Amino acid sequence: MFHKEGQRIILIAFFLCAGLTLVSQYLITPQWLQILVQVAAILILVLILQFFRNPKRVASRNFDEILAPADGKVVAIEEVTENEYFKDQRIQVSIFMSPLNVHVTRYPASGAITYSKYHPGKYLVAWHPKSSTDNERTTVVIRTPLFGQIGYRQIAGAVARRIVNYAEVGESVQQGADAGFIKFGSRVDLLLPLDSAITVKLNQKVVGAKTCIATLATQDEE
Repeated sequence: MFHKEGQRIILIAFFLCAGLTLVSQYLITPQWLQILVQVAAILILVLILQFFRNPKRVASRNFDEILAPADGKVVAIEEVTENEYFKDQRIQVSIFMSPLNVHVTRYPASGAITYSKYHPGKYLVAWHPKSSTDNERTTVVIRTPLFGQIGYRQIAGAVARRIVNYAEVGESVQQGADAGFIKFGSRVDLLLPLDSAITVKLNQKVVGAKTCIATLATQDEE
C-alpha cells in the first residue's frame, strides 16, 4: 500500500524506468553500460516505492496512551518552553525519520483538533536544535479526553521540501489515523504536558501508531 501523495510520483517513476530501459536497449551500444543504466533505473524506482509506502496499521485507540506519530528514532526528550500556542513548559519528544523510514504522520491520540497552522521556514538538518522553530513546519494541537491538550509538529529537514497536513480545526480525529506526510528526511516533535510519564528512551526506534510514547503519570511517579 502506498501513500496517496506519492501515487503520481510512483507512476511517473515507473514510466521513466521503463523508458530508460528501452532507450538503453536500443541506443546504448556497450552492454555493460546498458546493464548499468537499467540497474540504476530499477534502483531509483525501488527507492521511490520504499519511500512512499504506507503500511496499514490499526492502533489500539487507548485514551491512556500517547502513541508514536511516526516511524523513526527518538533524538530528544527534554523540557521546553512552547511559545506558539501553549505559552508554557512542555515535554518535547522528538522523532527523526531517515529517508528509509515510513514518512506518514499519524495522530498520536484521539480527540478534537483545536489548532493547525503551517509555517514556511528554513531547511536546516532535522536534528539541528533550531529546526523546531526555524524550519518549514506545521503545528497541530489535539484536545484529548485524559491528557488535555497535546501538540505535535511536522518539521521539514534539509532534503524534505513539502509537508502535507490533514488536520483541520474543529474535526474529530482517531488515534493512529493518517495525519499527514513529509517528503524525505524529516522530524516530528510531540509536545506533552509535564505530568506525562514518558515510556521511551533516547535513540530508541519507534513505530508510528504502535509504540507508546507516554502514559498518564501515577501519583507515585509524580
